[in-house]
Amino acid sequence: MINHAEAAEKFNRDEEHVNWHDKSLWLVRQKRDAAAAHFKGWEELRNLASEIKTHTLSKLDQYLIEFEEQAIKNGAKVHWAENADEHNKIVFEILSKHGAEKIVKSKSMLTEECGLNHYLEGKGIEVVDTDLGERIVQLAKEPPSHIVMPAIHKKRKEIDELFHQHLKTELSGGDEVYLARAAREHLRQKFLNADAALTGANFAVAESGTIVVCTNEGNADMGVHSTKLHIASMGIEKIIPRKEHLAIFLRLLARSATGQSITSYTSHYRSPKPGGEFHIIIVDNGRTTQLGRTEFRNSLKCIRCGACMNTCPVYRRSGGHSYGSTIPGPIGSILSPGINLNDYNSLPFASSLCGSCSDVCPVKIDIHTELYKWRQVITKDLNKNKFKKIIMLDSGFIFSHPLLFKLSGRVVNSSLKIMPEFLKNNMIKAWTRKRELPRAPEYSFQQWYKKNRE
Repeated sequence: MINHAEAAEKFNRDEEHVNWHDKSLWLVRQKRDAAAAHFKGWEELRNLASEIKTHTLSKLDQYLIEFEEQAIKNGAKVHWAENADEHNKIVFEILSKHGAEKIVKSKSMLTEECGLNHYLEGKGIEVVDTDLGERIVQLAKEPPSHIVMPAIHKKRKEIDELFHQHLKTELSGGDEVYLARAAREHLRQKFLNADAALTGANFAVAESGTIVVCTNEGNADMGVHSTKLHIASMGIEKIIPRKEHLAIFLRLLARSATGQSITSYTSHYRSPKPGGEFHIIIVDNGRTTQLGRTEFRNSLKCIRCGACMNTCPVYRRSGGHSYGSTIPGPIGSILSPGINLNDYNSLPFASSLCGSCSDVCPVKIDIHTELYKWRQVITKDLNKNKFKKIIMLDSGFIFSHPLLFKLSGRVVNSSLKIMPEFLKNNMIKAWTRKRELPRAPEYSFQQWYKKNRE
């Protein structure tokens, strides 16, 4: 079971690092705002994207079948996986058939979700993540902390030491040019020696049976073009109906993610190379269950831009690893409980419910509303704290009786003024363990209003 508060406490022990992490992500949020402000009709584009996703989810079965039919016509081989275990077994069977032992993989949060790397490595297959951020965390034996910037939690000097340890580079003091060149040289050999390439899918176009992958490093293309075997893993929610819809989402994705007008590479994969094979694995892994929850269905609109993470005050100051899930941050906090409510029931409470996540979401998912709804589900079905229930019942009774409310407010106010600090702190440890109590006001709002209303 994940306890976000405890995991966040570990991250917060290094205050300087937390402040740096916070500012770095806020800078990306500001770039997003600037890119959106310079795009005429930004809000109309968001509305249109949201409506397309709503329509697609309402007819998801039809569009998935259409995609499969078109992909097969294009020469691709289509597989269906109900869960992570099936997905991993299908990948291994394909690789085994071709005798593939060295794999290059571009960024794919779905394969992270399925634990593919660990599974294949256990079968004796070398898996190399070729996205620079993903490769950094792979060398560090850590999961990604962000879906767009996997190593955002690491400073350049940390990466410098990591490369020195694993790639035998010279310590450069965090010289980003030197480190990028070292990574390029290291990965180039991996591409040349690879037996197969694995990619994710940012979008899957039902009309044409096309997989679309967006990168800034061109690593997906490097992998696919250096091997004859390409395996693409996609969640069922990646479907969009028509080719013309792609332009809408591409305009939104990069601006929301990094403030760019478009990613450096937008690759369309449709058919296998001559003499090669192209396999597409369509994965459910709990998505149809989420689709069946009418209150949480909108979460499947997500295009994995990470904008909600960059703006979230809790994520920025608690770090992605504190969520213990493949997708961290606000969107992860509504997706993860749908997969395993017992393990991830602390995540919906890792939010201030400020609504900033919903404000920046390019497909207008009502993230903060869904967080609140998950809290209701958890409190009703899982929270068995009798003491809390008694307090809530007592509070409800007091709030429903104005005279009692007024009297209790005065008693508490007077008590806080005369009570010794150590006694106050011991009475409400959960609050005072990390915060100081605000000073008791001189008078209540009602008293102030009576005094000043004239």
